Amino acid sequence: MDATTPPLPLRSPEPVSFEPPRGMRDFYPEEMTWRDRVFEAFRQAAALHGFAPYDACVVERLELLQRKSGEEVASQIYAFEDKSGRKLALRPEMTPTLARMIAARQGQLHFPLKWSAIAQCFRYERMTRGRKREHYQWNLDIVGEAGVGAEAEILAAAAQALRTMGLPDEAYRIHVNNRALLSELLLKLDIEARHHPAVFLALDKRGKLPDDEIAALLAAEQVPSGGIARAFELLAVQGLDQAAELAGAGSTAVARLRELFELAESYGIADRLVFDIGVIRGLAYYTDIVFEAFDARREFRAIFGGGRYDNLLTSIGGAPTPAVGLGFGDVVVVEVLKAWLGADAGTVRDGVAVGYMFGAQREAAVRLAARLRREGRKVDLALAPQKPKAFFSRAGGGTCSQAVFIGPDDVAAGRAHLKDLSTREAVAITL
Repeated sequence: MDATTPPLPLRSPEPVSFEPPRGMRDFYPEEMTWRDRVFEAFRQAAALHGFAPYDACVVERLELLQRKSGEEVASQIYAFEDKSGRKLALRPEMTPTLARMIAARQGQLHFPLKWSAIAQCFRYERMTRGRKREHYQWNLDIVGEAGVGAEAEILAAAAQALRTMGLPDEAYRIHVNNRALLSELLLKLDIEARHHPAVFLALDKRGKLPDDEIAALLAAEQVPSGGIARAFELLAVQGLDQAAELAGAGSTAVARLRELFELAESYGIADRLVFDIGVIRGLAYYTDIVFEAFDARREFRAIFGGGRYDNLLTSIGGAPTPAVGLGFGDVVVVEVLKAWLGADAGTVRDGVAVGYMFGAQREAAVRLAARLRREGRKVDLALAPQKPKAFFSRAGGGTCSQAVFIGPDDVAAGRAHLKDLSTREAVAITL
């Protein structure tokens, strides 16, 4: 390029998108009020039921997740290599990590363990209502107890969390089944045990895929055509009594379900438990009782789900240890709460807004705010002088329940007025 050649025009950079990556979430203050409400309910319920908190790294070894999360989840993992070529991934769920942590210290821990975590999880999956690619999940696990008392304790804690969030008992139902019972019934239908994992995985998709596609999945797994038809017939079973009749006398799986329902009476949650042979759970590691909770109107995806996974620790090299766990996501439950309580129910008004008219009143406003904060009150202190109308407009649109506006006459009198922003009633407060 010679001196007479004009410079090439600079290309304008591509505009930056203000949206988060697809499937990920931002939490503005109005969304944080819902998240805080849900998380606080999780923590309270866990503490009330004696669960100890724990946490773990959000990045896991890919090999652990591929082997232990089941076929469907393995295909949804956010995987990558670090700078040393290690194959890693963002965790899609917490249970494999929990199993790894327990196996690492199995000889030092005192069983049964009752652990709780609120874990951020990632899955690259097709997004629908109530399903994101990033979510938080409350995990409750009891490890080292084979009796169904562990299932009952976990379900009672989940019910407590929902009540703490404000969801009425009649707003949801917990659907319970037993994969061991399904295996017993499949064997009676002459479907060999080697086909059971494929049958479970395919039937779990019912309602998400047409029956002919599910039948094709079963055929691809070499399930005989007659067995495919009989597998679909299983899902028509109504009630535990009918399932027990098909299973025959001496069914351990039926006995465990009956014991769980009896315990639910003692816990006061039996009115929310229903037997549902269609609850299968797609993850491969479940071995016995499984459960999923849905809103009573069935307008949303499952609120939470889980079950027993007695073989998971053994499969990664740990000692044989029975375990049962629950995964409770934050996305669906917020939608259910909004539907039942109203979209604005997440905002809880609390605290005092303090403002002042001129700079001369700032010291009085700061001193009042400091005093109220020492007393344990939440205070939103104005950072600059405002006119009364502007101050009360902002205070009314915020989250405070009361407001104090200080003018020259208030400082001279040594007191101001504490106004209730809902009722507009005011009482005197000293400065």
